[in-house]
Amino acid sequence: MNHPFKEQRKLFPTLANTIHLSSCSQSAISLPVKDAINKYLESWTENGMDWMGWMERVQDAKNEFAALINADPEEIAVLSSVSDAASAFAGALSFTAERNKVVTTDIDFPCIGHVWLSHERRNAQVTFIPVEEDQTISFESYETAIDSQTLVTSIPHVSYYNGFKQNLKSLSSLARSKGSYVFVDAYQSAGSVSIDVKDSNVDALVAGAQKFLLGVPGIAFIYVKKELANQLEPLTTGWFSRKNPFAFTNQVLDYADGARRFDTGTPPMINAYAAHASISLLNDIGVERIETYLQHLSKVCLETAQKHQLEIASPLDTAQKGSTTAIRVKNAAYLEGHLKSQGIIVSARNDVLRIAPHFYNTEEEIIRTIEAIAHALITK
Repeated sequence: MNHPFKEQRKLFPTLANTIHLSSCSQSAISLPVKDAINKYLESWTENGMDWMGWMERVQDAKNEFAALINADPEEIAVLSSVSDAASAFAGALSFTAERNKVVTTDIDFPCIGHVWLSHERRNAQVTFIPVEEDQTISFESYETAIDSQTLVTSIPHVSYYNGFKQNLKSLSSLARSKGSYVFVDAYQSAGSVSIDVKDSNVDALVAGAQKFLLGVPGIAFIYVKKELANQLEPLTTGWFSRKNPFAFTNQVLDYADGARRFDTGTPPMINAYAAHASISLLNDIGVERIETYLQHLSKVCLETAQKHQLEIASPLDTAQKGSTTAIRVKNAAYLEGHLKSQGIIVSARNDVLRIAPHFYNTEEEIIRTIEAIAHALITK
């Protein structure tokens, strides 16, 4: 298959010397992101302070993320991390005697479970759906766990561990039929998997910028459905949560309309510059096209790993996984460093090496990486 994004690949000069397959952890840096960061530095240098210009770029980043997931810009807030965003949403919920159950899973990234557990002091009852032997969660497990006392169902769209992808629309329909809110962690999917929050009918969704969104750490986005946002009053708050932040009224707690009430303190301006540039690039290309290509790379990765008799920890059906393919190995962290010394960047997690391509990667890079892993395992 010819590389469909050959021209866009040129925007990532680091790929000339490095095979970068760790978008599940940190994507490769692009020229648009570098240029955006430099523009912020130029603004700071030339103007000393440019609040209006900086805030416009924060709004631009919100607009691009909204377009990426088919939301309205007023349904998007900016925080510094997914942990912060999840905490803001959780803190806005009321765990009553009638509804106080949180249903989450053992395949969530740990911080999500930590957030929900921190609200047990507020009467939350947290249920973790156990992982299946193949590191997936079945629909039937959700059917068993979600009941009339469930306040919120917390769903990882794509597993950080092995790339297992869940059907948001069907899970959302199930949860909502029980009266539950639906919260989605899309950190491992946004930018590589098509997301439509209106079609899937989720209540809240969070994602950070540094992985498949091609940006830098230090900025995250939260979507909160407009019909819900104004009913919630986050305990995590700040001056940008107010109706008029520049009124400087320290004795008035007036929440802004829409998801802006989930904003907190001064936004991470330089990170917003980078996020605006990176998500703009994704929107210009089209995530649907990216997802189709990544499914092809997943097939190449799975077939090559099977050819070399490697143990695959990911689903073997590309329709059930995101970009990430996990190879189970001993001493994963050591092998990550060994491959890096050869100019191959992958990401270790526990007992797996994660191969996570983006649209800029090629079939040849996937094959070479799998062969390098197989060779390292033989010679180790």
